[in-house]
Order: sequence, then structure tokens, then C-alpha cells
Amino acid sequence: MSYADGWAALQLEMPSRIPRTEYSAESHWDLIHAVTGRDVTPQSSPEVQTAARKAFMQAWNYDLCWSVLITHQVFGEMCTRMGHAEYAAGGVDFDTNVRSPFSDPEEVLAFDLWDVFGPQDQSALTAQFEAHYQANCDFYPDGVNMTGIYVTGISGLIDLFGWDLLLLALGMDPQRMGAMLGRYASWMQQFFDALAAADVPVVMVHDDIVWTSGPFYDPEWYRTYLFPHYKSYFAPLRESGKKILYTSDGDYTAFIDDIVATGVHGLILEPMTDMAYIAERYGKTHVFIGNADTRILLHGDRPAIRREVERCMAIGKDCPGFFMAVGNHIPSNTPVENALYYNEVYNELSRR
Repeated sequence: MSYADGWAALQLEMPSRIPRTEYSAESHWDLIHAVTGRDVTPQSSPEVQTAARKAFMQAWNYDLCWSVLITHQVFGEMCTRMGHAEYAAGGVDFDTNVRSPFSDPEEVLAFDLWDVFGPQDQSALTAQFEAHYQANCDFYPDGVNMTGIYVTGISGLIDLFGWDLLLLALGMDPQRMGAMLGRYASWMQQFFDALAAADVPVVMVHDDIVWTSGPFYDPEWYRTYLFPHYKSYFAPLRESGKKILYTSDGDYTAFIDDIVATGVHGLILEPMTDMAYIAERYGKTHVFIGNADTRILLHGDRPAIRREVERCMAIGKDCPGFFMAVGNHIPSNTPVENALYYNEVYNELSRR
């Protein structure tokens, strides 16, 4: 029933079971072994890992699979590398390489993607989106799949410039930084137009616009320089009949109303964002996905885990588009027994 329940929730048709998705759990190899019995490790072949991942997703009944196609890779060598802490199992993502093609804030403020990258081949982009969506469907046909864009606005600026130069440039001249974001959005509109032309029903739009503590700059700057571009991005997607799901890490409570006003159909959130506010204001009109706190799975006992699942279910159970998820991932250092108990409580409470 995974696809049926996931699709019903996206259509706000209140499935009898609360659907779910998860993030990173399908790369928690010890958890996968515990659930599926398959022998799989960070050193296993890609074929073994892929088969184990699929078996786990089926066992945990993923109703929707988060996925994007367009990431920082579209910027080639113009990306700033900020290094990466150990997150994935076996530390395979640990990276100490730090470098930037930009040397000062003035270069950031003057940067024009049209000059550097030029126009994109729209038909080729559309074909890439369709191929990505189809590959996702082929891998996991039991749930609702998607394709999408990761570097929508702020996330693209972070990848290009890194946090230090981005914040310096923004603090030096917020108006010019707004103009730079306008050039960025003009170039990125090509990708949204190509996505609108693609034969895919659901799209993911990702943009990390805040920190854990909330907006990293004056909220009015976002409203002046960022959210109008969202409306331009999403207009062709809506006209083509696609469901638009939006993700940001951190606490974007201050911008929930602004983001809904840009035309999205669903909100994906970490536990810092106020899910109760979303349910109260938009629970009958929008999808929302979240938002159990992974820190409770990491450090809490069974009663704490149960309380956290009960909190989420109490907020979302009466909302037709609610999906359960651990809002900030189930990473590989999560105790297996805690993840298993979380899933047990979810299954117990998932029937409406």
C-alpha cells in the first residue's frame, strides 16, 4: 500500500494509514542488517548495498522517496569546498579539502552566472529530469518518487561562495547581494522551466534558507530578494500540474507563511520548525512531512522515543497530507535498538 497511501496523502485524500518517509536510514548498514538480515557494510559492493537498501525501504514501508537531480555539480569548478565532517557509515564522506575560487566579497557581489556558464540546453535538461525520475521509479516502484533541484537560491550561493564570503558580502552590501541573487535566480530559472516541461508528477525544491536558530539575516531581505524568485520558479511548475514539495533545514518558522504564498503544495521540515503551526494553519490544504527529533533517537530512552512519536502523530493525525519522518535524518550512529523501537511505535500508531 506504500504508493497508494503516499499518493493519497499528496492528493489530501486522508489514507487510513499515516504514510512515512525517512532520510539516511537506508544507509545505516547495521540497522539494515537488523531489519533485513542481509550482510552489508560500508565496504560492500554497490550491488550488494543497493539490494540491501531496497529491501530495507520495503520493510519499513517508505511511501515517498526524497530525491533531487540538480546540485552543486552544475557549478563545476566554481564551487567553494568547505570540507565535510564524518556523517556516513564508515566515515566515507569525511573531507578536509577546503578551497574557494573566490578571494574577496567584491568578487561575490560582481559574480554573474550568465557570463560564466551561459544558457543551458532546455530540452537536454528536461530529458535529464525525466530520466532521473524514471530511474528512481525503477529502483523503488513501491513508493511515490520525484526529481528536483537542490540549489534553488540560498543553497546555491552557499555552494558557490561558502558561508564566510557569502555573509561578508551580504553584510557589506545587502542591496548588491540581492542583485547578485537576482542574477542567480535568472540563470536558475532555466532549470525550473525545463523541470516544468518534464513528464514527472512530483518535484522537490530544496533551499537551506535558515540556521538551526532561524534566519541568518534580516527577514525582510528574504522577502525582498528571495521569495519573489520562488514565485517565478514555481509558476511554470504549477501550470504543468506538478506537486511541489519544499525542503529547508533549520528553523524556518518565521517564513512558513511566505513559503506557502509562493505556491508550494508541501513542506518538509526538521524538528526546529513549528509543525503544530503548519498543521493549525495549513493542515487541511497542504502536505507536511516530519518532524521527529533524531537527537531523541540518538540519546533518548524508550519512553522518550514514544513521547516524540506521539507528539508528531497528535499534530498530524487529523491532517490528510501528513507524512511521518524523523525530521533531521537517522544517521549511522543512531543506536539500532532505538531506531527499531521508533519504527515499532510508528507502526503501532500509524492507523487512523
